[in-house]
Amino acid sequence: MLPRINQMLYMTVQTIDPEMEAEEFKARICDVRDNNIYIEVPISTRTGQVRRLYAGDVVSVYYLEEGGVKHYFQTSVIGHHHDVLRQVILRAPEPSAVTRVQRRSFLRVPAMTDVAIKLNNQFKFVALTEDVGGGGISFRCEQRVPIAVNHEVEGCLLVPYRNGTLEHAFFKAVVVRIKPLENERQLVMLHFSDIRDAERQKVIRFCFERQLENRKA
Repeated sequence: MLPRINQMLYMTVQTIDPEMEAEEFKARICDVRDNNIYIEVPISTRTGQVRRLYAGDVVSVYYLEEGGVKHYFQTSVIGHHHDVLRQVILRAPEPSAVTRVQRRSFLRVPAMTDVAIKLNNQFKFVALTEDVGGGGISFRCEQRVPIAVNHEVEGCLLVPYRNGTLEHAFFKAVVVRIKPLENERQLVMLHFSDIRDAERQKVIRFCFERQLENRKA
């Protein structure tokens, strides 16, 4: 389902500034026509300050439907329109490019990236992820690592984007499953138990970009 007039869009803007890229903005849809979405000038959900968008800016967007279902897509700014209010014009996504995510279910994609894990505020190690999602991750590590089901951990996930920028997403999680592997290694599956929405958005954007790459492959 594509977004409709008067719906609120929430977005982050791709930029080389890490702090600005983590900032979330919102804007109401004024009109939808000619395969374009006309929105009000976005404002920060944190500070209320206006965010000026320019033609060519790439934005990651989500909107909510009934039941708390989130719909994600990526698009770009194609221009501006002056009506009673100044409006920003976004290119409307193809229906197949919109990812639908239930409130407690998040897109999960195969991905290898570094994650730093801390156990009991003492034992620390770095591992390579097997898959990544907005609700949790799994990673491989040696079986000698003293980790068990129901352990609570803290982590920092390296999040590389297609434009070459790197982010770090911080989280707390619970170990939900451990699967023994060959060569004295194990697969550890985590569920995020405490993660700020801005941090989760970094992970979701990463997953969305990976999914688009997989579709094009």
